[in-house]
Amino acid sequence: MPLEEALERILGGARPTGATEELSLIDALGAVLAEDVISGIDVPGDDNSAMDGYAVRGEDLPGPLPISQRIAAGAVGEPLQPGTAARIFTGAPIPAGADAVVMQENCSVDQGGLLSVEGTVTTAQNIRPRGQDIAAGAVALSKGRRLRPQDLGLLASVGIARVTVFRRLKVAVLSTGDELVEPGTADLAGGQLYNSNRFTIAGLLARLGLEFVDVGIIPDDAQATAKALLRASELADCVITSGGVSVGEEDHVKAQVEQIGHIDLWKLAIKPGKPLAFGAIGDTPFIGLPGNPTSVFATFCLVARPFLLKLQGATDCRIPELTVTAGFATAKSSPRQDHVRVRLESGDEGLVARRFANQSSGVLSSVSQSDALAVVPPGVVVSEGDKVQVLLLDLLA
Repeated sequence: MPLEEALERILGGARPTGATEELSLIDALGAVLAEDVISGIDVPGDDNSAMDGYAVRGEDLPGPLPISQRIAAGAVGEPLQPGTAARIFTGAPIPAGADAVVMQENCSVDQGGLLSVEGTVTTAQNIRPRGQDIAAGAVALSKGRRLRPQDLGLLASVGIARVTVFRRLKVAVLSTGDELVEPGTADLAGGQLYNSNRFTIAGLLARLGLEFVDVGIIPDDAQATAKALLRASELADCVITSGGVSVGEEDHVKAQVEQIGHIDLWKLAIKPGKPLAFGAIGDTPFIGLPGNPTSVFATFCLVARPFLLKLQGATDCRIPELTVTAGFATAKSSPRQDHVRVRLESGDEGLVARRFANQSSGVLSSVSQSDALAVVPPGVVVSEGDKVQVLLLDLLA
């Protein structure tokens, strides 16, 4: 199934739990707002100075003018008397009667303390009007907003200390395969591998602000797989597995989900990551990722990430893209949409995507050392110098 069609189906079935909690602002990074936040104040609360300088009346310029007062940020000055100027600093309220601020670099003060102004001064110059940022009664941030650091600052600026957000999702993660052992084991036996996927998925979930529920490594056994899947579905809001969804004789996950739940789609026309399954165990959504490390990363970012964001209540689940110049070429087209691991370098005409040499789905270093995934649509041959879309890894993970 093409990725766009799969995402439409998957996101169309995402139903947020609706459960909410209240968090202090300092703990709310990555949380999703469960209601609109309305500002109770104007920001700024007064007309104020955009820089250090002098508050003046335009009709009194160019001077010379006596300096009648000094207004620092946090202080409120007296009304400005005609024919005078006020020394003022960034953020300080504009005194009544003043209609402009002249930056100090365009002013001179003689030995007698009289101010003279150079250049043209316009009405409201260097004045930030009351409510310029946010007006009282306006929506500061809307329901469904996933809070970023700058959003926390915005909420603090209107006096908000606590926010109502959707409860953090619990995501149960299972790794499958007799060959897997946990890092820290001193010696690997023949055919064994350290379980890298568990830590990749745990990190991706942490970046989304979700709770990682570790169900462990499940052996290649049908009964054990079914038991673990049922337990996981009872512990969490979503179940994610890595491995076991392909067509091998030891791939039990897909078959067991079909026994105890249902599979809605299987196999995507993407590379890496063709064997991906999506369905449910009871009322708990299920996402079966491939087993190869690079495929796990790619399919989580392309499919699981937007689904989990919507399940969390976020309204913006887009995958951010950037247009750059291809610093690579493809030998032939593919029926699947390819996601090429690339480094981004500065070129004469902007950013250039350089292809990582080894694109094998088992080479996790190609993800670790890349900056982005370059998207090569089905049926497209890329030549060096073409424009391509890339997905920035730091925005996906």
